[in-house]
Amino acid sequence: MEGELRRLRFGPTTEDGRQRPFLVEVRFTADEPGQVIADARAVLTRVVERTGDWPDRERWPRLLPAWFIQRCAPEPFRPEPGERVGAGAWLRRWRAMLPLQTADDEGPWTLSAWLHDFDPEGAGADRSWWWWHAGTDESGVGWIQVATTGCPFGSGSLYWLIEASGGRDLAYGGP
Repeated sequence: MEGELRRLRFGPTTEDGRQRPFLVEVRFTADEPGQVIADARAVLTRVVERTGDWPDRERWPRLLPAWFIQRCAPEPFRPEPGERVGAGAWLRRWRAMLPLQTADDEGPWTLSAWLHDFDPEGAGADRSWWWWHAGTDESGVGWIQVATTGCPFGSGSLYWLIEASGGRDLAYGGP
């Protein structure tokens, strides 16, 4: 995690250049691709900083940028243990919910589904991508490069991070 956090904050170093990870690049368009990268970096930095002391689900909305929380899908309704909910109220809440997201779904992810991919007690114990580098090219297209365990890899959480940050038309750019 230390290397990923350093790359998130400062970019790759010459020490990183000596490593030979399998790198994958995701390209995207945006009105301001540099801002998309800055926003994605800000969110992921806050998550990676906390992998050693993973917060409770209720704390994350205070730890992450408000714009990211607002772009996530609403959490499915789950009554608290012992909470009584009338059938009419429950039905209205249920109809207002979006389905629980999975990696193959299109559209916004719930915050809890996205965080699950980083939770050291959940899927984060078996993460398959880590931030490596990012930038823009002359045509105004942005790119984010990640180190992976190989292809294919669990890219859904990466794609949602880029989309929530304002990226569009995401495409695999190759290693």
